[in-house]
Amino acid sequence: MPLKTRINAHGHLLPEPQEIPQFMKDKKCFWVDSDRKYMRQGDWKRPITDPSFFLEEKLLWMDKNNIDHEVLITLSQLYCNGLGEQMTSDIIRFQNDFHARVQAENRSKFTSGFVVQPAHVDLALREMDRCVSDLGMKLLCLPTHYQDRNGQWKSSANKEVEPIWEYADQMGLAVEIHPYDAPKMIALEDQLWRFHLIWMCAQTADHYHMFTALDYPDKFPNVRSCYAHGNQYGQVNLGRRKQGYDGRPDLFEGAVDPRKSIGAKNVYFDTLVHDVDSFALLVKRHGADQIVLGLDDPYPLGEIESVSGSYPGKVVDEASENGIISNAEKDNIWNKNIRNWLGE
Repeated sequence: MPLKTRINAHGHLLPEPQEIPQFMKDKKCFWVDSDRKYMRQGDWKRPITDPSFFLEEKLLWMDKNNIDHEVLITLSQLYCNGLGEQMTSDIIRFQNDFHARVQAENRSKFTSGFVVQPAHVDLALREMDRCVSDLGMKLLCLPTHYQDRNGQWKSSANKEVEPIWEYADQMGLAVEIHPYDAPKMIALEDQLWRFHLIWMCAQTADHYHMFTALDYPDKFPNVRSCYAHGNQYGQVNLGRRKQGYDGRPDLFEGAVDPRKSIGAKNVYFDTLVHDVDSFALLVKRHGADQIVLGLDDPYPLGEIESVSGSYPGKVVDEASENGIISNAEKDNIWNKNIRNWLGE
Protein backbone atom coordinates (compact mmCIF):
# COMPACT_ATOMS: atom_id res chain seq x y z
CA MET A 1 0.00 0.00 0.00
CA PRO A 2 1.46 3.40 -0.94
CA LEU A 3 1.78 5.98 1.81
CA LYS A 4 -1.67 7.37 2.61
CA THR A 5 -2.90 10.16 4.82
CA ARG A 6 -6.31 8.87 5.93
CA ILE A 7 -7.12 5.15 6.17
CA ASN A 8 -10.38 3.66 7.38
CA ALA A 9 -9.73 0.32 9.10
CA HIS A 10 -13.36 -0.89 9.13
CA GLY A 11 -15.61 -0.67 6.08
CA HIS A 12 -18.00 -3.00 4.24
CA LEU A 13 -18.88 -3.60 0.59
CA LEU A 14 -21.78 -5.46 -1.02
CA PRO A 15 -21.49 -7.35 -4.30
CA GLU A 16 -23.69 -6.17 -7.12
CA PRO A 17 -26.86 -8.30 -7.37
CA GLN A 18 -25.68 -10.04 -10.55
CA GLU A 19 -22.33 -10.95 -8.94
CA ILE A 20 -23.96 -13.19 -6.31
CA PRO A 21 -24.19 -16.85 -7.42
CA GLN A 22 -27.71 -18.10 -8.13
CA PHE A 23 -27.38 -20.97 -5.67
CA MET A 24 -27.12 -18.49 -2.80
CA LYS A 25 -30.55 -17.05 -3.67
CA ASP A 26 -32.04 -20.47 -4.43
CA LYS A 27 -30.90 -21.76 -1.03
CA LYS A 28 -31.90 -18.46 0.62
CA CYS A 29 -28.35 -18.02 1.91
CA PHE A 30 -27.89 -14.40 0.84
CA TRP A 31 -28.80 -12.15 -2.08
CA VAL A 32 -29.39 -8.52 -3.05
CA ASP A 33 -32.53 -7.37 -4.85
CA SER A 34 -32.03 -6.39 -8.48
CA ASP A 35 -33.04 -2.80 -7.67
CA ARG A 36 -30.41 -2.74 -4.87
CA LYS A 37 -32.97 -1.70 -2.26
CA TYR A 38 -32.68 -4.70 0.10
CA MET A 39 -30.18 -7.36 1.11
CA ARG A 40 -31.83 -10.64 2.08
CA GLN A 41 -31.16 -13.89 3.89
CA GLY A 42 -33.92 -16.45 4.41
CA ASP A 43 -36.92 -14.50 5.75
CA TRP A 44 -34.68 -11.64 6.92
CA LYS A 45 -34.19 -8.46 4.95
CA ARG A 46 -32.39 -5.20 5.57
CA PRO A 47 -32.73 -1.97 3.63
CA ILE A 48 -29.65 -0.84 1.74
CA THR A 49 -29.53 2.58 3.28
CA ASP A 50 -26.72 4.15 1.29
CA PRO A 51 -25.50 3.76 -2.32
CA SER A 52 -21.91 3.44 -1.03
CA PHE A 53 -22.66 -0.16 -0.15
CA PHE A 54 -21.50 -0.75 -3.75
CA LEU A 55 -18.08 -0.28 -5.29
CA GLU A 56 -18.44 2.69 -7.64
CA GLU A 57 -20.45 4.69 -5.13
CA LYS A 58 -18.05 3.65 -2.37
CA LEU A 59 -15.13 5.16 -4.28
CA LEU A 60 -17.09 8.41 -4.73
CA TRP A 61 -17.93 8.45 -1.01
CA MET A 62 -14.29 7.93 -0.09
CA ASP A 63 -13.20 10.75 -2.36
CA LYS A 64 -15.85 13.08 -0.94
CA ASN A 65 -14.70 12.37 2.64
CA ASN A 66 -10.95 12.44 1.93
CA ILE A 67 -10.48 8.78 2.77
CA ASP A 68 -7.50 7.53 0.80
CA HIS A 69 -7.72 3.83 1.62
CA GLU A 70 -10.18 1.45 3.25
CA VAL A 71 -9.88 -1.93 4.93
CA LEU A 72 -12.84 -4.08 3.86
CA ILE A 73 -14.28 -6.37 6.50
CA THR A 74 -16.17 -9.42 5.23
CA LEU A 75 -19.98 -9.46 5.31
CA SER A 76 -21.30 -10.78 8.61
CA GLN A 77 -24.21 -12.42 6.79
CA LEU A 78 -21.69 -14.75 5.16
CA TYR A 79 -20.12 -16.16 8.33
CA CYS A 80 -22.06 -19.39 7.59
CA ASN A 81 -22.92 -20.19 11.21
CA GLY A 82 -24.79 -23.49 11.42
CA LEU A 83 -24.27 -24.47 7.78
CA GLY A 84 -22.83 -27.76 6.52
CA GLU A 85 -19.28 -28.00 5.27
CA GLN A 86 -19.94 -27.98 1.52
CA MET A 87 -22.36 -25.04 1.65
CA THR A 88 -19.95 -23.20 3.92
CA SER A 89 -17.12 -23.85 1.48
CA ASP A 90 -19.10 -22.56 -1.51
CA ILE A 91 -20.35 -19.40 0.21
CA ILE A 92 -17.06 -18.47 1.87
CA ARG A 93 -15.13 -19.08 -1.33
CA PHE A 94 -17.46 -16.64 -3.12
CA GLN A 95 -17.04 -14.01 -0.39
CA ASN A 96 -13.26 -14.30 -0.34
CA ASP A 97 -12.93 -14.34 -4.14
CA PHE A 98 -15.11 -11.22 -4.34
CA HIS A 99 -12.97 -9.39 -1.81
CA ALA A 100 -9.75 -10.57 -3.44
CA ARG A 101 -10.90 -9.26 -6.82
CA VAL A 102 -11.84 -5.86 -5.36
CA GLN A 103 -8.40 -5.64 -3.76
CA ALA A 104 -6.55 -6.76 -6.90
CA GLU A 105 -8.40 -4.32 -9.16
CA ASN A 106 -8.24 -1.38 -6.72
CA ARG A 107 -5.02 -2.00 -4.83
CA SER A 108 -4.41 1.65 -4.05
CA LYS A 109 -7.88 1.95 -2.50
CA PHE A 110 -8.63 -1.28 -0.64
CA THR A 111 -7.12 -3.90 1.63
CA SER A 112 -9.58 -6.80 1.77
CA GLY A 113 -10.17 -9.28 4.54
CA PHE A 114 -11.10 -12.93 4.14
CA VAL A 115 -13.30 -15.10 6.34
CA VAL A 116 -13.31 -18.71 7.56
CA GLN A 117 -15.86 -20.68 9.59
CA PRO A 118 -14.41 -22.10 12.84
CA ALA A 119 -16.87 -25.02 12.94
CA HIS A 120 -14.99 -26.59 10.02
CA VAL A 121 -11.35 -26.31 11.08
CA ASP A 122 -9.75 -28.34 8.27
CA LEU A 123 -11.70 -26.38 5.66
CA ALA A 124 -10.72 -23.14 7.41
CA LEU A 125 -7.02 -24.01 7.31
CA ARG A 126 -7.18 -24.83 3.59
CA GLU A 127 -9.01 -21.58 2.89
CA MET A 128 -6.49 -19.59 4.91
CA ASP A 129 -3.69 -21.06 2.82
CA ARG A 130 -5.53 -20.31 -0.43
CA CYS A 131 -6.33 -16.73 0.53
CA VAL A 132 -2.83 -15.89 1.72
CA SER A 133 -0.75 -17.87 -0.80
CA ASP A 134 -2.92 -17.62 -3.92
CA LEU A 135 -4.96 -14.46 -3.43
CA GLY A 136 -2.40 -12.28 -1.62
CA MET A 137 -4.62 -11.44 1.35
CA LYS A 138 -3.29 -10.73 4.83
CA LEU A 139 -6.33 -9.97 6.99
CA LEU A 140 -8.37 -12.79 8.52
CA CYS A 141 -11.89 -11.92 9.68
CA LEU A 142 -13.32 -14.07 12.48
CA PRO A 143 -16.78 -13.96 14.04
CA THR A 144 -16.81 -13.47 17.80
CA HIS A 145 -18.95 -16.62 18.06
CA TYR A 146 -19.84 -19.58 15.90
CA GLN A 147 -22.19 -22.54 16.04
CA ASP A 148 -20.37 -25.86 16.24
CA ARG A 149 -21.52 -29.07 14.55
CA ASN A 150 -23.63 -29.96 17.59
CA GLY A 151 -25.45 -26.62 17.49
CA GLN A 152 -23.61 -25.20 20.52
CA TRP A 153 -22.59 -21.54 20.35
CA LYS A 154 -18.94 -20.97 21.22
CA SER A 155 -16.43 -18.16 21.23
CA SER A 156 -13.90 -18.30 18.41
CA ALA A 157 -11.32 -18.02 21.20
CA ASN A 158 -11.38 -21.62 22.42
CA LYS A 159 -9.22 -24.73 22.23
CA GLU A 160 -11.12 -26.25 19.30
CA VAL A 161 -10.28 -23.21 17.16
CA GLU A 162 -6.63 -22.97 18.19
CA PRO A 163 -5.35 -24.59 14.95
CA ILE A 164 -6.72 -21.51 13.15
CA TRP A 165 -4.96 -19.19 15.57
CA GLU A 166 -1.76 -21.24 15.30
CA TYR A 167 -1.77 -20.98 11.52
CA ALA A 168 -2.54 -17.27 11.69
CA ASP A 169 0.42 -16.89 14.07
CA GLN A 170 2.65 -18.86 11.71
CA MET A 171 1.68 -16.58 8.82
CA GLY A 172 1.82 -13.38 10.89
CA LEU A 173 -1.72 -12.32 10.00
CA ALA A 174 -3.81 -9.40 11.10
CA VAL A 175 -7.16 -10.57 12.49
CA GLU A 176 -10.44 -8.64 12.70
CA ILE A 177 -12.86 -9.85 15.40
CA HIS A 178 -16.45 -8.91 14.62
CA PRO A 179 -19.83 -9.86 16.17
CA TYR A 180 -23.00 -11.12 14.46
CA ASP A 181 -25.94 -13.54 14.83
CA ALA A 182 -26.91 -12.36 18.33
CA PRO A 183 -30.64 -13.05 17.64
CA LYS A 184 -29.77 -16.72 17.11
CA MET A 185 -27.85 -16.86 20.39
CA ILE A 186 -30.08 -14.81 22.71
CA ALA A 187 -33.71 -15.84 23.33
CA LEU A 188 -35.18 -12.36 23.38
CA GLU A 189 -37.83 -10.65 21.28
CA ASP A 190 -36.34 -8.76 18.34
CA GLN A 191 -37.38 -5.26 19.40
CA LEU A 192 -35.94 -1.72 19.32
CA TRP A 193 -32.79 -2.89 17.51
CA ARG A 194 -31.57 -4.40 20.77
CA PHE A 195 -29.36 -7.02 19.13
CA HIS A 196 -27.26 -4.42 17.32
CA LEU A 197 -27.31 -1.76 20.04
CA ILE A 198 -26.71 -3.99 23.07
CA TRP A 199 -25.96 -7.61 22.28
CA MET A 200 -23.36 -7.16 19.54
CA CYS A 201 -21.35 -5.16 22.06
CA ALA A 202 -21.82 -7.93 24.62
CA GLN A 203 -20.64 -10.53 22.10
CA THR A 204 -17.41 -8.61 21.56
CA ALA A 205 -16.85 -8.24 25.31
CA ASP A 206 -17.45 -11.98 25.78
CA HIS A 207 -14.88 -12.83 23.10
CA TYR A 208 -12.33 -10.47 24.64
CA HIS A 209 -12.93 -12.11 28.04
CA MET A 210 -12.09 -15.53 26.62
CA PHE A 211 -9.29 -14.25 24.36
CA THR A 212 -7.41 -12.57 27.19
CA ALA A 213 -8.20 -15.09 29.96
CA LEU A 214 -6.76 -17.83 27.75
CA ASP A 215 -3.68 -15.64 27.18
CA TYR A 216 -3.99 -15.55 23.38
CA PRO A 217 -2.03 -12.28 22.99
CA ASP A 218 1.04 -14.03 24.44
CA LYS A 219 0.24 -17.48 23.11
CA PHE A 220 0.03 -16.18 19.53
CA PRO A 221 2.44 -13.23 19.55
CA ASN A 222 2.64 -12.87 15.75
CA VAL A 223 -1.12 -12.36 15.41
CA ARG A 224 -2.25 -8.74 15.51
CA SER A 225 -5.91 -8.75 16.51
CA CYS A 226 -8.35 -5.86 16.25
CA TYR A 227 -11.74 -5.67 17.96
CA ALA A 228 -14.63 -4.08 16.11
CA HIS A 229 -16.58 -1.23 17.71
CA GLY A 230 -13.79 -0.56 20.18
CA ASN A 231 -14.79 -3.58 22.29
CA GLN A 232 -16.79 -0.90 24.06
CA TYR A 233 -18.40 -3.06 26.75
CA GLY A 234 -15.15 -4.89 27.33
CA GLN A 235 -13.51 -1.63 28.40
CA VAL A 236 -16.16 -0.94 31.04
CA ASN A 237 -16.22 -4.56 32.21
CA LEU A 238 -12.59 -4.84 33.29
CA GLY A 239 -13.24 -4.13 36.97
CA ARG A 240 -15.88 -6.85 37.22
CA ARG A 241 -13.56 -9.32 35.51
CA LYS A 242 -10.75 -8.49 37.94
CA GLN A 243 -13.12 -8.94 40.89
CA GLY A 244 -14.28 -12.29 39.54
CA TYR A 245 -10.76 -13.54 38.93
CA ASP A 246 -9.59 -12.52 42.40
CA GLY A 247 -12.75 -13.62 44.22
CA ARG A 248 -13.36 -17.03 42.61
CA PRO A 249 -9.99 -18.43 41.51
CA ASP A 250 -11.55 -21.90 41.45
CA LEU A 251 -13.48 -20.86 38.31
CA PHE A 252 -10.35 -19.70 36.45
CA GLU A 253 -8.17 -22.80 36.41
CA GLY A 254 -5.65 -22.45 33.58
CA ALA A 255 -6.60 -18.81 32.96
CA VAL A 256 -4.51 -15.68 33.42
CA ASP A 257 -5.23 -12.44 35.23
CA PRO A 258 -7.35 -10.13 33.01
CA ARG A 259 -5.00 -7.29 33.87
CA LYS A 260 -2.17 -9.02 31.99
CA SER A 261 -3.40 -8.10 28.52
CA ILE A 262 -4.14 -4.43 29.16
CA GLY A 263 -2.19 -2.43 26.60
CA ALA A 264 -0.93 -5.53 24.76
CA LYS A 265 0.99 -4.37 21.69
CA ASN A 266 -0.61 -6.94 19.37
CA VAL A 267 -4.23 -6.11 20.30
CA TYR A 268 -5.97 -3.15 18.65
CA PHE A 269 -9.40 -1.55 18.90
CA ASP A 270 -11.22 0.57 16.38
CA THR A 271 -12.65 3.99 17.20
CA LEU A 272 -16.34 3.24 16.65
CA VAL A 273 -17.62 3.83 20.20
CA HIS A 274 -19.82 6.83 19.29
CA ASP A 275 -19.00 9.07 22.25
CA VAL A 276 -15.94 10.78 23.55
CA ASP A 277 -16.25 9.44 27.12
CA SER A 278 -16.07 5.86 25.89
CA PHE A 279 -13.17 6.83 23.66
CA ALA A 280 -11.33 8.37 26.65
CA LEU A 281 -11.65 5.07 28.55
CA LEU A 282 -10.31 3.18 25.53
CA VAL A 283 -7.25 5.46 25.48
CA LYS A 284 -6.79 5.18 29.25
CA ARG A 285 -6.99 1.37 29.19
CA HIS A 286 -4.78 0.61 26.20
CA GLY A 287 -3.04 3.77 24.98
CA ALA A 288 -3.58 5.72 21.77
CA ASP A 289 -1.09 3.54 19.86
CA GLN A 290 -3.51 0.58 20.03
CA ILE A 291 -6.43 2.45 18.44
CA VAL A 292 -7.26 2.45 14.72
CA LEU A 293 -9.78 4.58 12.86
CA GLY A 294 -12.88 2.48 12.15
CA LEU A 295 -16.00 3.89 10.52
CA ASP A 296 -18.12 0.75 9.89
CA ASP A 297 -19.42 2.48 6.79
CA PRO A 298 -21.90 2.52 5.18
CA TYR A 299 -24.10 1.09 7.94
CA PRO A 300 -26.24 3.63 9.82
CA LEU A 301 -24.50 2.62 13.07
CA GLY A 302 -21.24 3.57 11.41
CA GLU A 303 -19.62 6.96 11.59
CA ILE A 304 -21.21 8.37 8.45
CA GLU A 305 -22.51 11.81 7.62
CA SER A 306 -26.00 13.02 8.61
CA VAL A 307 -26.81 10.24 11.11
CA SER A 308 -27.13 11.72 14.65
CA GLY A 309 -24.89 14.63 13.65
CA SER A 310 -22.11 12.21 12.74
CA TYR A 311 -19.40 12.34 10.08
CA PRO A 312 -16.31 10.24 9.37
CA GLY A 313 -13.79 10.77 12.17
CA LYS A 314 -16.13 12.65 14.51
CA VAL A 315 -15.20 10.93 17.78
CA VAL A 316 -11.46 11.28 17.06
CA ASP A 317 -11.91 14.99 16.34
CA GLU A 318 -13.81 15.39 19.62
CA ALA A 319 -11.12 13.50 21.51
CA SER A 320 -8.47 15.79 20.07
CA GLU A 321 -10.48 18.92 20.84
CA ASN A 322 -10.95 17.74 24.44
CA GLY A 323 -7.24 17.02 24.97
CA ILE A 324 -7.71 13.25 25.24
CA ILE A 325 -5.28 12.65 22.38
CA SER A 326 -2.67 14.86 20.75
CA ASN A 327 -2.74 15.91 17.10
CA ALA A 328 0.10 13.48 16.43
CA GLU A 329 -1.82 10.64 18.07
CA LYS A 330 -4.87 11.56 16.02
CA ASP A 331 -2.82 11.34 12.82
CA ASN A 332 -1.46 7.96 13.90
CA ILE A 333 -4.97 6.64 14.55
CA TRP A 334 -5.82 7.54 10.93
CA ASN A 335 -2.66 6.00 9.53
CA LYS A 336 0.38 4.60 11.36
CA ASN A 337 -1.56 2.47 13.86
CA ILE A 338 -3.54 0.85 11.05
CA ARG A 339 -0.32 0.05 9.19
CA ASN A 340 1.10 -1.50 12.35
CA TRP A 341 -2.00 -3.64 12.76
CA LEU A 342 -1.84 -4.80 9.13
CA GLY A 343 1.88 -5.51 9.48
CA GLU A 344 3.12 -2.98 6.94
